[in-house]
Amino acid sequence: MSFYVIKIIFNNLKILLLGDNKVYLKKLKKMKKIILIICIYSAFSYGQIKTPQPSPLSIVEQVVGLTNVTIKYSRPAMRNRNIMGDLVPYGEIWRAGANANTTIEFSDDVVVGGHSLVAGKYAIFIRPGVSMWEVFFYTKTDNGGLPEKWESDAVAAVAESSVTNLSNKVESFTISIDDLNQNGAILNFKWENTQAGLELEVPTEAKTMASIKKTMEGEPKSRDYYSAAVYFRETGRDLNKAKKWIAKAIKMDDDKYWMYRQQALILIELNETEAAIVASQTSLKLATKAGNQDYVRMNKKAIDEWSN
Repeated sequence: MSFYVIKIIFNNLKILLLGDNKVYLKKLKKMKKIILIICIYSAFSYGQIKTPQPSPLSIVEQVVGLTNVTIKYSRPAMRNRNIMGDLVPYGEIWRAGANANTTIEFSDDVVVGGHSLVAGKYAIFIRPGVSMWEVFFYTKTDNGGLPEKWESDAVAAVAESSVTNLSNKVESFTISIDDLNQNGAILNFKWENTQAGLELEVPTEAKTMASIKKTMEGEPKSRDYYSAAVYFRETGRDLNKAKKWIAKAIKMDDDKYWMYRQQALILIELNETEAAIVASQTSLKLATKAGNQDYVRMNKKAIDEWSN
């Protein structure tokens, strides 16, 4: 029993002995109930044994392009059980995990498996088949498992995925975001010897172009010109505009070896070889001074290739 409880008992006994017994007897009866509740609570609070959860919670947070994707799910394990077609029956809707709803949240509008989804949070349910899975994105996310009543109006999208057989078993159910690129990734579901994946497309291009436009209409800084130039080069856009922007970045901040490296790459793609070599030589000099051996090697290789 805690010191606090003992103190309450002592104070009330003191009042009972010194005061009007009839009045304080009623108070003491009330205190008995309170003390009993506290004692029961204390017994459970301090006597609980912590054990590992059979299906531990997992949280996946990934930035895809410029879009935040968050997955929360519990991961049941095989534990010497047959999974697909047995524990998880074919042709029936499955909760895609354990415990609370498996959820996925997107910070932007996206396309999953060819189906558009507005930004927001969705519960994921799966109807597995031998050769194809249906993945349901459900707008109601507060179900304990499967909804008591399946509501077709709550289905935002149903995406289909072909099934791949894995050579190595996956012990715990796994949802992962793989094969990342600027414009998307693959949303994979894996368990036992089975994998199903959906293509995820994010609006990186639209968001980046809008950001570039807005920034260039204001007061862009050296880093802004640099980022815009690199993006235009890497995505095959207007190289002359990229050349203009990288030159402005260097004019504002002329001691950055990585900027001269990008300038060289832009110039070589414009077939301006001599200017590209000069930019690489400047990058090499600054990288050597900074002690960045990666850039030293890259620039030496580029100068050698472009000089021959």
